[in-house]
Amino acid sequence: MNSTLAAVAPAPGIALQPLPLKDILPWAVFAGLLALLAIYFVGAEQGAFSLISGRYVHEFVHDGRHLLGFPCH
Repeated sequence: MNSTLAAVAPAPGIALQPLPLKDILPWAVFAGLLALLAIYFVGAEQGAFSLISGRYVHEFVHDGRHLLGFPCH
């Protein structure tokens, strides 16, 4: 057995405990909000629902818009 693998493997007789939902839920909500924010900036910003004036955001996410199938021109 490789000594580096033995160093990170749990000791025999120690059971791994699952993470409780109350510990995961805030991070899952945070990740979901970040994902929605990213989809907004890639899909809708600089369009009909623009919050930021100018074309900088649109040009920054332009290739991502086409990759994800959002119309742009």
